[in-house]
Amino acid sequence: IPLFCKQLFRLVELQPARAAWIGDIRAGTTVSYGNQIKASCHLIAFNADSAGVLGIVSLDCQDGGKRAVSQLHCHSDTVTDFDFSPFDQLLLATGSADKTVKVWCLSENGQDLPASAGVILGPEGCQVDMLQFHSTADGVLASGAGRRVKIWDVAQQQSLTELESHGDQLQSLAWKQDGALLGTSCKVSRAGSVQGHENNKDSRLIWMDASDYLLSVGFNQMREREVKLWDTRRFSHSLLSCALDSSSGYVWVPLCPGNPRVWVAMGTPGCIHWLRLGRLARGGSCAVGAALTLSVNQCVTEGKTQGAALVPKLALDVMACEVARVLQLTDSFIVPISYTVPRKEFHEDLFPDSAGTLPSASSQEWWAGDNKQQLKCMSAFCPALPSSLPCFYGPSLTHHVVLFPQDGSGLSSPSSSLTSPSMAPSVSTTSGFASSSSQRSLQSILGPSSKFRHAQGTVLHRDTHITNLKGLNLTTPGECNGFCANQQRLAVPLLSAGGQIAILELSKPGRLPDTSIPTIQNGTPVADFCWDPFDLQRLAVAGEDAKIRIWRIPPGGLQKMLLEPEAVLRGHTEKIYSIQFHPQAADILASSSYDMTVRIWDLRTKQEVLCLKGHTDQIFSLAWSPDGRKLATVSKDGRVRLYKPRQSLEPEQDGPGPEGSRGARVVWACGGHYLLVSGFDSRSERQLYLYKADSLSAGPIAVGTVDVSPSTLIPFYDEDTSVVFLTGKGDTRVFVYEIVTEAPFFLECNSFSSSDPHKGFVFLPKTTCNVREVEFARALRLRQSSVEPVVFKVPRVKKEFFQDDIFPPTTVWWEPALTATAWLTGSNAQHQMLNLQPKDMTPVSEAPKDVPVRKYAPSSVYLEEKSDEQKKEELLSAMVAKLGNREDPLPQDSFEGVDEDEWVGRHG
Repeated sequence: IPLFCKQLFRLVELQPARAAWIGDIRAGTTVSYGNQIKASCHLIAFNADSAGVLGIVSLDCQDGGKRAVSQLHCHSDTVTDFDFSPFDQLLLATGSADKTVKVWCLSENGQDLPASAGVILGPEGCQVDMLQFHSTADGVLASGAGRRVKIWDVAQQQSLTELESHGDQLQSLAWKQDGALLGTSCKVSRAGSVQGHENNKDSRLIWMDASDYLLSVGFNQMREREVKLWDTRRFSHSLLSCALDSSSGYVWVPLCPGNPRVWVAMGTPGCIHWLRLGRLARGGSCAVGAALTLSVNQCVTEGKTQGAALVPKLALDVMACEVARVLQLTDSFIVPISYTVPRKEFHEDLFPDSAGTLPSASSQEWWAGDNKQQLKCMSAFCPALPSSLPCFYGPSLTHHVVLFPQDGSGLSSPSSSLTSPSMAPSVSTTSGFASSSSQRSLQSILGPSSKFRHAQGTVLHRDTHITNLKGLNLTTPGECNGFCANQQRLAVPLLSAGGQIAILELSKPGRLPDTSIPTIQNGTPVADFCWDPFDLQRLAVAGEDAKIRIWRIPPGGLQKMLLEPEAVLRGHTEKIYSIQFHPQAADILASSSYDMTVRIWDLRTKQEVLCLKGHTDQIFSLAWSPDGRKLATVSKDGRVRLYKPRQSLEPEQDGPGPEGSRGARVVWACGGHYLLVSGFDSRSERQLYLYKADSLSAGPIAVGTVDVSPSTLIPFYDEDTSVVFLTGKGDTRVFVYEIVTEAPFFLECNSFSSSDPHKGFVFLPKTTCNVREVEFARALRLRQSSVEPVVFKVPRVKKEFFQDDIFPPTTVWWEPALTATAWLTGSNAQHQMLNLQPKDMTPVSEAPKDVPVRKYAPSSVYLEEKSDEQKKEELLSAMVAKLGNREDPLPQDSFEGVDEDEWVGRHG
C-alpha cells in the first residue's frame, strides 16, 4: 500500500453540534452482531426499546424544527440487523430472531410507515443475525443465520445460493465494493480458510473501499481490541496486526467513509477515532504494525454508544467541506458528528467520484456472471436521490398492507400491496413487483387508490374534552371495547368494587369534580356493555355472574347512584362474553357466553327466545348483518360461523378463521355481502381476513397483515364510505382502510397516531359529523384520565360545496324498522335514508365547471416555440436597441497623444 497523504486530512475538524442532536428516540439495548443503526440519504433507522420495532427518523430536518420519530413494527421478535438498499434510499431489509427477513418500502418523510412488509423471506432454521445488500447488483441480499450465509434474489423471493457452512456462529459479513467478493468472519479461531482473531468474543469486517484489502476488528488472547489488515490476493495470513486498547466491552465498530486509507472506529463508552493507514513496512510484524493505525483525530461524546453508522457520501454537505458524518446511537439521542476539512473552494482530492444510485446489473445478470461496475458521479453534483428515481420496490409513500389472494396463485409468504398518495396501490399474485429494464429496478404494478387515502385524524380542542376522570377499570375482557358511547352520553367502567359504571354527558365537557360522581352499581364485575341504538337512555350490561342487567338513565343524566336495574335477563350458565343489539328490530338483544351458546332475548318480555348452538370453544365476537337476518360469530376453535337464527339454531355455514388464539373480531362489510375478521396468525401477527358471506367454506378471499401487537384489533365499519377503522386497547395508532369488492380489497389510508396509548376508541353516529368541514367520522378516545373527541376529515379545496361523493344518503339506524314481534315472526324491513346535505349548500357534483384561464407563460415557453434563427434575430435586435446604433465618435477618438519626437527609445 503506498504512503497515505497525511496532510490531506491533517486538519479534519469534528463538529458534534448539540443543536443537531435527534432526541426522544428511546433506543434499545439489543445484543446482536448488527450496528444497531443505519442511514440512507433520506432516513435513519435504529433499534427501538421494544422488541421487533425499529425507530425511523428523517436524516435532515427540512423546516429547521424538531424531527418526529416514528416506529416501524417489523417482527414478532427482536430485530437483529437491517440494511438500506444502495439503489433505493427508501428500501429497508430487516432480519430478526423470529427467523425471517423482511423488505420494507418506507416513505421519504419517515412518517407514513408501512403496516406490513413488501417481501418476506424465510423462515430460516435459526435467527437471522446479519444482512447486507449487494454493492452493485439490484435486489441481491446476503443474510447470515447461525453458521450459514444465503444470497437472496429479493424480487423472485428465492435463494440464489447457500454458502458452505462455517465452523461456528457467524459474526460479520461484508460485500466488496465491486460486488465480486463476500467476506465473512465467524466465532471459531479459523475464519473460513485463514487464521482470524484469537479471541472469539466478537469481530467485524470492512473492505477498504474498492481495494483488495480487508480490515478486521476483534480481540486477541489478552482481550485487547485489535485490528488486522488482510490482502485477499495473499490470504494465508494477515499483513499487519495491531492492538488498539484493552477493553472487556464491545468490539470496535469499523466504518469506511469511502477513502481506501481512512477508517473510523467507535466503541464504548463513546470515543470515536478518525484513523488512517500509514506506510506499510516489510514484514508486517506487530512492531511495525503500529503504523497501520495512526490517529488523525478523536472525539469523546457524552453518552454511551449503542451503535454507529456512516451517512452515505451522496448525503454529505460537500459545499461545507464535509468529508464524513458519523451517527452515534445513545440511549436517548442520535448524535451526528460531522468531519469537515476547511477549504475555500471545492477540492476533488477530498471528494473523489463516488458510486451512483443506479445498479450496474440486475440480480439475474449478476448471478449469470456479469461484474460490470457502477457509473461514478461527482459528489458535488450528484444529488442524494434524484426525484425521478423510482422507489426500488415501488413508488409507495404511505402504509402497506400485505395481500395475497387465496386462489392458489398466491405465495406461501405474503406479498405486498404498495400504495402511494399520488399513485395507486400495487396488486400482484406473485411478488407484487415487476422489473423495469430502463432503470433495472423493481416497481409495483399500479392499481386503484382510495379517495380517503389522505384522511386526517385530529383531536379537537381541549374545551371539548372530559378530564379528571379517575379510577378507570383498565382490565376489561378482550371481548369488550373498554367503553361505549352514543350521541348523548358515554359509559365508562370503574375499578371500584361492585362493577360500577360512570355515565358522562357529552354535552357537559370539562373537568370532572374531585369528589365521587354518581354511577351505576351493577353489583358484579362488568364483562361487556352497550347502548340501545333505538333508546338512548337504555344501557345493557353483561356481568360475570352470567346475567344481563338493563339500566335506564334519566334524561338529564345520572344525579345519584343507580342501584336497581330495569330488568335482569337470566339464562346463561357461564360468564358472558359479549352482547349486541339488533340493528333493525327494537328490543332484540344477542349475547354469547362461556357455555358455548349465543342467546337472543326479547327485552319486552325479558325472556330468551332463541338459543344458537354449534360452538366448540370460546366465542370471541358476534355481529348482526346490516339487514338483521343473519348473525356471524368467530371463535377460538379457528372457525367463522354464519347463522340464520329464525330458520335454524345450527350454523348455516362455517369456514376457516384466524389461526391465532389471542382473540378476534368480526363485522359485516360492503352492504352485508362480505365479512371482515380481525385476528392473529400462528406467529401472532395481527391480520385482516375478508370473506364472501355466501361462501365461508371457501376461506378468505384476501388476507392482510397489519402489524405485530398483543391487543386484538377492534374494527368499526362505516357503511356509507366502506371505510374500516381498526385499533386495539393500548395502541397508539388507528389504522384506516377502504374495503373494496375486487383486488386488492384493502386500500390503505392515512392512519391516526397519538403520543400515548388509548384505553378505548369508539365511534359516534354520522349525524355528529360536521359535513361542512368534510368530517366523515367522529370518535371518542379514552385516555388514562380523560376522554377526547377525534374527527376524521378528507382534505378538499372546494369546501363551500357539499361533498356528495363522501356523504351519500345515510341510513337512519337510530330508529327501529321493526318491532321485536314482527322480526320474530319472520318480517323484514329496511331503514329509511337521510340526506346529510345542508339546505344552503350545493353538491360538488353540480358545482359550475371552472373556465380555464390562460396563465402568463415565461419567456422560455415562447422561445421554445421559435426557431434558432428567429431567436438570434430577436436577441440581436434587443442588444442593438439597448446599446443604441449611433454614429457618434468613440471616447478614445478625442484623446490627444504626444508628438513623435517626444518618444524616447530605450536600448539594451
